[in-house]
Amino acid sequence: MDFELPENMLCSKTHECIYEVDGEWVLGITDFAVEQLGDIVFVELPEVDAEFEQGEVFGTVESVKAASEIYAPVSFKVKEVNEEVITKPELLNSNPYQEGWLLKIELKDKSETDTLMEYDDYKSEAN
Repeated sequence: MDFELPENMLCSKTHECIYEVDGEWVLGITDFAVEQLGDIVFVELPEVDAEFEQGEVFGTVESVKAASEIYAPVSFKVKEVNEEVITKPELLNSNPYQEGWLLKIELKDKSETDTLMEYDDYKSEAN
């Protein structure tokens, strides 16, 4: 995989990540999760304006090997859905951050980000 890691990315133990781009929070799954899943063939995401609490399941990613639920790393409201990743789930395999992001979100409680890990800590724990 050849991609750039987002600055100040925060990760959950369940392999979701959030990061800020131009003042907007973006939610996705980590490159480690993508590697573990293998070739991704299907992504199911919620509608715009749907709201989720931290730890709640909000979507599904399926690969040729397995299906995996996606959990809310923080409580949020969906502002935008990456429709392209729904029609082309393989974008997650080639570039999980710049092209394969899942949602743009509005945080309900910024203090919940304190429960997440910086990428380096996440990577050392994930391995």
